[in-house]
Amino acid sequence: MTIGANALFLLMAIVPLALAAGGHDYGQALSKSILFFEAQRSGYLPGNQRVRWRGNSGLLDGKSSGVDLVGGYYDAGDNVKFGLPMAFTVTMISWSILEYGSQMASSGELGHAMDAVKWGTDYLIKAHPEPHVLYGEVGDGNTDHYCWQRPEEMTTSRNAYRIDENNPGSDLAGETAAAMAAASIVFRRANPAYSRELLNHAHQLFEFADKYRGKYDSSISVAQKYYRSVSGYADELLWGAAWLYKATNEPYYLNYLGENGDNLGGTGWAMTEFGWDVKYAGVQTLAAMFLMEGKGGDHSPVLGKYQEKAEMFMCSCMGKANHNVQKTPGGLIFRQRWNNLQFVTSASFLLTVYSDHLTAARKNLHCASGSVAPSELLAFAKSQVDYILGNNPRATSYMVGYGNHYPQQVHHRGSSIVSIKVDPSFVSCRGGYATWFSRKASDPNLLTGAIVGGPDAYDNFADQRDNYEQTEPATYNNAPLLGVLARLNAGHSAHNQLLPVEVPLHKPIAVQPKHASPYAAPIEIDQKATASWVSNGKTYYRYSAIVSNKSRRTIRNFNLNISKLYGPLWGLTKTTSGSYGLPEWVSSLPADKSLEFVYIHSAPFADVSVSGYTLA
Repeated sequence: MTIGANALFLLMAIVPLALAAGGHDYGQALSKSILFFEAQRSGYLPGNQRVRWRGNSGLLDGKSSGVDLVGGYYDAGDNVKFGLPMAFTVTMISWSILEYGSQMASSGELGHAMDAVKWGTDYLIKAHPEPHVLYGEVGDGNTDHYCWQRPEEMTTSRNAYRIDENNPGSDLAGETAAAMAAASIVFRRANPAYSRELLNHAHQLFEFADKYRGKYDSSISVAQKYYRSVSGYADELLWGAAWLYKATNEPYYLNYLGENGDNLGGTGWAMTEFGWDVKYAGVQTLAAMFLMEGKGGDHSPVLGKYQEKAEMFMCSCMGKANHNVQKTPGGLIFRQRWNNLQFVTSASFLLTVYSDHLTAARKNLHCASGSVAPSELLAFAKSQVDYILGNNPRATSYMVGYGNHYPQQVHHRGSSIVSIKVDPSFVSCRGGYATWFSRKASDPNLLTGAIVGGPDAYDNFADQRDNYEQTEPATYNNAPLLGVLARLNAGHSAHNQLLPVEVPLHKPIAVQPKHASPYAAPIEIDQKATASWVSNGKTYYRYSAIVSNKSRRTIRNFNLNISKLYGPLWGLTKTTSGSYGLPEWVSSLPADKSLEFVYIHSAPFADVSVSGYTLA
């Protein structure tokens, strides 16, 4: 990727050095990411509920429509149950288990992951009371967003919305069929009767989706503002068929993929995104897997076309195609400002799975720039996960509760309002905004494991509750990540594929670290080059400087002189005299603590020296 000079904006914060360098505890991250789903539960919470600050909620859902719709998941930071992203969440948790269930089991998390699937499928079964009826939403975003309340005492509308023969929704029904089919494989051995029930629903839902075609948001118009089906329903029809073929091996579904690949776009669309709306890359990856497993039969030539498009997706993510995905200066896949990390986790999952299946088939990925080894796909997926967990220009973990520096003001009703178990005083619709939403303080309840929306195109991030584009989490952010974390945690043992110990986001450059300490013992400054890239024929370098207090006392009134600096700098405050002091949010540097600042320019190290300080 070529990065313009005007796009080189980074932010740094004061962080412990342990987070800025070294490996990650993928097992801990996996455990936390699964725990997040328990915080999103609606309905009667079970006795083994581990997120103790949550309580029962939505206990009358569906009653006004004469159907039991209690249960399921809230999609994000609100209290609405949206069927399309919920079903996609279930599909992706299931796929994670199917690929990496043994790795989850070895870390003691398989049971929790299966519980997360079943919490979703139990609800989806309720939402499908008749073969051609599917409830796709409970509550609505308009009334819900007007209020800021805990789910346990929400006073907003709980109307239920459905699709049927006269009001079709092939995308919603197709995705729900995929979820049921994928989950049926998960429970095939552990709960055969439940597995058969799920598969029966999947068959019915796919038939419904294919026979009565239409976009779900034309029938459930209240969803348009929040989960509009931009891609239409063709991708979900192929997605549902692919999962039913994987679950049953029935020729009908393979024939459907083969005969409809062209007219439904499966063999034509080359995508650079994968998520709750656009499923083509997922379908193409599944079809490629069928082909590599020798299951293509007479449709192998068509599945080969699917595979070509799957590999174009992989190559574009890797930056090795003719048309590549955008990346931030820090190396993160970037699709959009609003909840960008959903695309990062889903792409990382497809890259990881495809990498392992290529390894098993003893094949390489073929890109416009040349052949790519499977290990390179895995290494790139790892770099994306590592960025999320803290290896980024801000040294910020975008998983709540992981690491030492993570979002504190998450855009989430439940976590931002004191637990009803701590203070049962009623929080009114608008009162919640006045008292809790606008409160400039850390959330009273830790939303452990939540993956928030993440940084912008320049790696900037504002940890503010009203910044919903960046601080709101979602279930479909976490779902694909489970599989990747399980795979990374397994290391070399998974699929007999070597896992790199450390993968730099950029090509390393041969620059020796620079040590400066003109003020001697109390303060030590270490600089190192951490990344480089070429823009308009010029090589730019990102430098990291660590200032450490080696004394046993607190440093105040700290000032640095920095010369030979030819680009932007972040993490320090420039004074009126031209020197640099501590960042505005830091008043002192305690004993044995460090701060980091970064700068970018197309030159060697800047000259950094201490010009003054006092010891308190």
